[in-house]
Amino acid sequence: MISAGAQTLGGNAVFGFLKQANTAQLTALGGINITTSGKDVGMSFHNPALLRKEMNRQVNTSFNAFIAGISNYSISAGYHLTEAKTNIGFGINYLNYGSIDQTDASGNIIGRFNPRDYVIQVMASRSHKEKWWYGTTIKFIHSGYGLFRSSGLAMDIGLNYHDPEKGLQAGIAVKNIGTQFNTYAGSGSKEELPFDLQAGVTKKLQNAPVQFSLTLHELHRFNNFYNDTLFRAGEGDDNFSKKNTLQKIFNHVVLGVQFFPDEKIEISTGYHFQRRQELNGFNISNGLNGFSAGAGVILPKLQIRYATGFYQRQMFHQFSLNFNLKGENL
Repeated sequence: MISAGAQTLGGNAVFGFLKQANTAQLTALGGINITTSGKDVGMSFHNPALLRKEMNRQVNTSFNAFIAGISNYSISAGYHLTEAKTNIGFGINYLNYGSIDQTDASGNIIGRFNPRDYVIQVMASRSHKEKWWYGTTIKFIHSGYGLFRSSGLAMDIGLNYHDPEKGLQAGIAVKNIGTQFNTYAGSGSKEELPFDLQAGVTKKLQNAPVQFSLTLHELHRFNNFYNDTLFRAGEGDDNFSKKNTLQKIFNHVVLGVQFFPDEKIEISTGYHFQRRQELNGFNISNGLNGFSAGAGVILPKLQIRYATGFYQRQMFHQFSLNFNLKGENL
């Protein structure tokens, strides 16, 4: 039986890496966006309804160098089936956490292990009339941390409305409807997947080279704050759980802005409210937590993008390339 896991609390679901942004454009826009395609097949990884026939034979590759030796590799590709009037896609997102000491219960080092997570997925989309697209994604999930391993199966469903004349896009995505095949311990109850209900809108201004995006996530639950009471108490923060209604509303919001100073240049920035709340420390400077930014060079046959995100005093670097397998224009 497949469970949507619609009531999971922050931090209580397995396979949290499924939320990881796979391409630089998505990272720059705050990490969650289901209504911006930008001729980037990588954006369809998190909403299959963004897969278009214009992405036929397009490939997106991405590399993200996180802190502490963690690396993230991703690839997405699209293909259009003319007779079936269907767009199909393929994607992989792989995270390698480096080599970590393996210890016994007393803390003695007894070896090393290399934890890894990955998801392999197949996407498909079709159009309805001229302005509507719908799609679905099926994904196989695997996670391995030394002797502890788990795998599962999940599905995403997406809907997208696009009116090019008005510069308007809107969408809904239901994500990670699925189940574990086996638990990390090999026994016991199966854990829930990071189910998410998202909605968003993107608007490009008619008389200015600017585009705005608003994305709402975790709409299936109002209070999505992750409150580690022991950690907060140790930090001296006794007021974290006293969040007002406005704070709880904004914790669902991700904002993105794109500026196009030239047809070949793309500058993006984003702000993820929940990420800032979860990264902020108590009685320290929290800097640009929650902010992300990026830039792209959009050429006829090649798209080059860079993005970065801020975590306390650290930042990461993500690079993406888009090209057509037959050398055609994107």
